[in-house]
Amino acid sequence: MRGNNKILHIWAVEIKKGNFLGQGVDEPLSETGFKQAAAAGIFLNNVKFTHVFSSDLMRTKQTVRGILEKSKVCKDLTVKYDPRLRERKYGVAEGKALSELRAMAKAAGEECPVFTPPGGETLDQVKMRGKDFFDILCQLILREAGQNEQCSQGAPSNSLETSLAEIFPLGKTCAPESNSDSAAPGLVASVLVVSHGAYMKSLFNYFLTDLKCSLPTTLNKSEFMLVSPNTGISLFIINFEEGREVKPTVQCVCMYLQDHLNGVTDSH
Repeated sequence: MRGNNKILHIWAVEIKKGNFLGQGVDEPLSETGFKQAAAAGIFLNNVKFTHVFSSDLMRTKQTVRGILEKSKVCKDLTVKYDPRLRERKYGVAEGKALSELRAMAKAAGEECPVFTPPGGETLDQVKMRGKDFFDILCQLILREAGQNEQCSQGAPSNSLETSLAEIFPLGKTCAPESNSDSAAPGLVASVLVVSHGAYMKSLFNYFLTDLKCSLPTTLNKSEFMLVSPNTGISLFIINFEEGREVKPTVQCVCMYLQDHLNGVTDSH
């Protein structure tokens, strides 16, 4: 592998519902949800993922299946279903409307989303789940990268994308600070992660506050903390300095991209 750094791409696709389904209400996708998953798959059909991780809830399983079915390069890639990627647990509020959750929070003298319904997870607990998943993912990628280097004796890999611009059209919501060759020599993995809105929001908060994630010039911190539209796509570049025991650097390239949803209409 050329260069001293190891680079990982994380493509995050988020699933949300109108009500707070959490973990206890394991409903399938709606007809619109299937259309949105297929649209995301078409949008990402040329991305050569090396790994795919998904929440083990039904709606994310169906979404990741819909994405991979449209792939031109990794249709048969094995999906690893991880319970650490499940939505935040909302306890007694699961399956209820946002207005009911807000009423519960108001009665308790708190505000959403800080409020934790009885039997639910705190935001810190969700964040720790996200951190645990991210740490294990980074360890896996670095271990595999080391094994691949030994086998290839340092030869560069040609199996991954050579330019972010070839993966998707960069618009206002996608403004990478790195040059167009940033996906080349050091890129050791391109990972698709399919999870849920509240969970991903918490994970992204960890990227921003703990790992000091850099943001595109078109994105401010308040926008960073919004909840994604259904099948919104976010892309992060994770950079590891080889041989140094330091936290990886994180760059947000794209947040909540929804270009693929143009023309996808709601149906019941």
